[in-house]
This record gives sequence, structure tokens and C-alpha cells, in this order.
Amino acid sequence: MMRLSQEEIDEQLKSLPGWSVVNEKLHKEFLFDSFNQAFGFMTRAAMEIEKMNHHPEWFNVYNKITIELTTHDAGGITGNDINLARILNSLL
Repeated sequence: MMRLSQEEIDEQLKSLPGWSVVNEKLHKEFLFDSFNQAFGFMTRAAMEIEKMNHHPEWFNVYNKITIELTTHDAGGITGNDINLARILNSLL
């Protein structure tokens, strides 16, 4: 998978609510009403992530999940990262 140009990333971000680029990775913070809701989201996300075999960097504290997406093999953001961001948004 080829790394996307900054222009391609910027164009894709227009249709990815809440996502931005931080430290050359797609970045989003998800906030839920409770730990149970956050954990439920992570469980649903894990099923999709495994199907793609494209694993994010994520961090969870109570009701907040921070997710960063990058394709290490490509050295940056690729279409796989964009696709996973769309899937994660759809799970809300």
C-alpha cells in the first residue's frame, strides 16, 4: 500500500469527522458516557480491525479512547488508515 500525499490526506479528512493529523498519524479522541460504552466500542472495533489485519495504536482511560492510525510498512498514512477511520466512525 502506498503512502498518501498530504493533499490526498487533506481531501479525505473532509469526510472524516473528528479526525486530524497529529505527528504524521491520523488521530481522533473518542469520548463515551462510561467505561462500559468505551469498552464496547473497542470490542466492536477489534472485530473490524482483525478482519483488516490493520492494527491501530490506541489508548484507553475510563471513557476516553485515543486512536492513531499509520501504516508502518509504508512510512505514513495510507488508504488502509483512511478505510479504518471510516469504519471506526461508523461504529459510533
